[in-house]
Amino acid sequence: MLSRFAFLFKLVLVIFCLCFPAESIAVQSTPSGTADLCLGCHSNKDFTAKLKNGEDLSLFVNKDLLENSVHNMLDCSGCHSGFSPEKHPSRILENRRAYAASGAAICKSCHTTFRTDLHGRMVKAAEKSGQYCVDCHGAHTVQPVSMQELSEPKYCLGCHLNKLSMTFKNGEKQSVQLDHMILKASVHNKLYCTDCHFGFSPEKHPIRQFKSSRDYVIASSESCRRCHFDKYTKTLESIHYSMLSHGNMKAPVCVDCHGAHSIGRAGQERTVSAKRCKKCHREIYKTYSSSVHGSALFVDHNQDVPVCADCHRAHNIEDPRTFDYREKIPGMCGGCHANKELMDKYGLSTAVLQSYLQDFHGITLKLYKKQKDAGNKITLKPIAVCVDCHGVHDITPTTGPKSSIVKANLVKRCRKCHPDATENFPDSWISHYKPSLQKAPIVYTINLIYKIFIPFMMVGLILQILLHIWRYVVNR
Repeated sequence: MLSRFAFLFKLVLVIFCLCFPAESIAVQSTPSGTADLCLGCHSNKDFTAKLKNGEDLSLFVNKDLLENSVHNMLDCSGCHSGFSPEKHPSRILENRRAYAASGAAICKSCHTTFRTDLHGRMVKAAEKSGQYCVDCHGAHTVQPVSMQELSEPKYCLGCHLNKLSMTFKNGEKQSVQLDHMILKASVHNKLYCTDCHFGFSPEKHPIRQFKSSRDYVIASSESCRRCHFDKYTKTLESIHYSMLSHGNMKAPVCVDCHGAHSIGRAGQERTVSAKRCKKCHREIYKTYSSSVHGSALFVDHNQDVPVCADCHRAHNIEDPRTFDYREKIPGMCGGCHANKELMDKYGLSTAVLQSYLQDFHGITLKLYKKQKDAGNKITLKPIAVCVDCHGVHDITPTTGPKSSIVKANLVKRCRKCHPDATENFPDSWISHYKPSLQKAPIVYTINLIYKIFIPFMMVGLILQILLHIWRYVVNR
């Protein structure tokens, strides 16, 4: 009996479906009849209300957008309680923010719980200066989160454009407010937020507890290696990483030099590159600024002069106190000073590197390097290199009123190996210029005499030997 009844029920259901297609019984996704009455006024684009502060608030509602809203089944009075075709109370609010607050209060009547804890925190922040529900989701154009045509950065900025901050265990606070114009100008403006902030999403926003803001910066820099692994591996060889691994939390990491959200193109502006190092090396930066290189960079805006990263490199920064670093100094300086096109531009000698490598100091340095590369244990002595005479960061011109500083450095450097060196001891060196009638005329003249005299002597010696052999053959 029960099976017969079930069969009859199914038969009736099939006949009903054939007679009444699904389209005819489906709920129409159109605004309710009350909405049509409301839209009689609110579909007018010029319909506005005057707020107490004098602003004009638009009351226009787009019917097409309302029909596509996730709330299209609701009656207008479902959100705007107290309003109906018969009753339309007049409410004049103070300003637009008060109007947004009243809209957010309506949302909470249905949405009593939040999908994430982040939403709850945002509602509390809105009471001060944060964004309300309608600021992110809209009022009459609300879409399901999965269908909203919002880019991830825009979704995140819905919160992070506000004056928000995070508090660390030691009581420090750090702002997490962002400027969308800074993000737009960043070299990373095509990336999604989660490319760096992995583990975060619209549905998942974990609360991470850091001891201090410095711990947070160091942890954030680890994100960089996901894309810049080649640069990251170079930092492992740097003195900065060595200091960090030994517990010096002040040692710079990626974010300290490149920034977090305002990352620019490396090497695009050399002045900016030099100023990055100023954060930690203030005294050195001050010295460099007054040097021949620094003044040319900051005063004359000359982009040809070297900055910190040219000598110390950007990622695999070496300890400048080691012999390995000192032996590279002539090559570093020669990178610019042996460039003929560049030096001709400023009227400087290009014989810098070659003249150094041909004198006693340069030859000795090359000998030390060969011995070290061969694995031989040798006692390294302080061989003079460029910075010993010209200075490290306080390099001064070799001509003009400050040229005496160079000579003073020369005497001081010479006396480290030559204790009895007098004030005139450095005058025996003809510097990096080739001898000429204008520079070192005596040396030039002597060299010229030798160039003539030595070949003459060699020819005479050979002639004497040949005559001696001829005489020996004739007398025999």
